[in-house]
Amino acid sequence: MTLYLDASALVALHIDVAERQHVRAAMADDPDWCTSALTLVESLALIDRVTEEPVLRQDLEDQVRLTWDRLAIVPTDQACLDRAARLMRDQPLRLSDALHLAAADRLPRPIRFVTFDPAQILVALSMEFDVVST
Repeated sequence: MTLYLDASALVALHIDVAERQHVRAAMADDPDWCTSALTLVESLALIDRVTEEPVLRQDLEDQVRLTWDRLAIVPTDQACLDRAARLMRDQPLRLSDALHLAAADRLPRPIRFVTFDPAQILVALSMEFDVVST
């Protein structure tokens, strides 16, 4: 099985929230971790919403970047963009959500999709992903 982490999952992995345990458990069960090229950009932006303390922000960014180095990256190329556009026509998705789902859709099945973004969950389920969330 392949495990896909979106930005909400990548950041949750490194902060003291209940979702952290869901991400850890999913990662422990699956050695193949993937994400979209978009995830790092989104994660770095999300860090600023998690804490206002500069030292904590830097520590969190360092942790995210260390995990990033262990992830297989699905490129956000034209094929991914085209798939995201199709998803957005069919579903009420934001571009970033559609890009995550399109990237995951390029991976070999079965896929475990880790997200805490409600907008992605129902669509991921309709795409027959095994969704890990709260």
